[in-house]
Amino acid sequence: MRPVDNPPNPWLGGHVEWLGEPPDQGLVVLEEEAKSIVSENDSPDLPFRWTLNPYRGCFHGCAYCYARPTHQYLGFGAGTDFERRLVVKTNAPALVRQHLLRASWQGEPIMFSGVTDCYQPLEASYRLTRQCLEICREFRQPVDIITKGALVARDVDVLADLARHDAALVFVSIPFADAADSRAIEPFVAVPERRFAALKALADAGVPTGVSVSPLIPGLNDHQVPEILERAKAAGARHAFHTLLRLPAEVEDVFVARLRQAFPLRADKVLSLLTAMRGGTLKDARFGHRMRGEGARWDVITQLFQQVARKLGLSPRAPRTAPSPFRRPHQQQSLFGGA
Repeated sequence: MRPVDNPPNPWLGGHVEWLGEPPDQGLVVLEEEAKSIVSENDSPDLPFRWTLNPYRGCFHGCAYCYARPTHQYLGFGAGTDFERRLVVKTNAPALVRQHLLRASWQGEPIMFSGVTDCYQPLEASYRLTRQCLEICREFRQPVDIITKGALVARDVDVLADLARHDAALVFVSIPFADAADSRAIEPFVAVPERRFAALKALADAGVPTGVSVSPLIPGLNDHQVPEILERAKAAGARHAFHTLLRLPAEVEDVFVARLRQAFPLRADKVLSLLTAMRGGTLKDARFGHRMRGEGARWDVITQLFQQVARKLGLSPRAPRTAPSPFRRPHQQQSLFGGA
């Protein structure tokens, strides 16, 4: 358990300040029947249009998670509430089937984990992501996945089946090569070694994979870029990309507090470098600028990433250009008996 620690929720009129030490916050799992499961993204910063998230909140507890403020719309906090008051969309598989059966749906790729991780620990028991993927396999619905959860390797069979129709691509997010650094900032995520092993299991099964070295945190993990890319290539990754740390709304409070606690001697340097890359501030909310930086230090990081990736043969993620393999199950058999 972790002590309750939430920045004030701007959508609520009051905020609790504990007298003395705050109590521990244990895990609370709430179940809901969602109204929909596939959401449309309109941000030009993100390379996907449709997203699917079976869970709200995330047990991984990454200090930098940009999704933290979304928990406040539920009346919760962006700090420990986001990590320990988790919401499960129990009807997610049924909603996926309904969505794919719509006459208007044309089989565009769906990104799993556009907001919160679909392979966080709750997935081991609820298996919602797997059930959704099994339905996607039935429809040959193209899926992209980005996750920090080594549990993704459990579903290698379903993903391999989708990959045979060019309908699966998995990115594993590994921003730290050093396990101790990872544990300090993303405390409940599988250690980097396990994530590289998950990459290898997927690649060995024929699933196209990539590594996301995100977020890049100047002065903290940028020097680890070459090692991460080299280990990802050895694990069979084909693609790689990176984004700069972004600290929207209350994420800044959570990240800065964790950074100062874990790296007291490096915190000021990290924040100074990030400020220089953000035009003098810690955050830049402008569309088209949120995921990247500016200035000499950012150019050096970007050039290093590109040079190492090019040397290893790791390409940027390319948009799908081939026609979608999507088809509804009743279309499997033609009048001539073909699939």
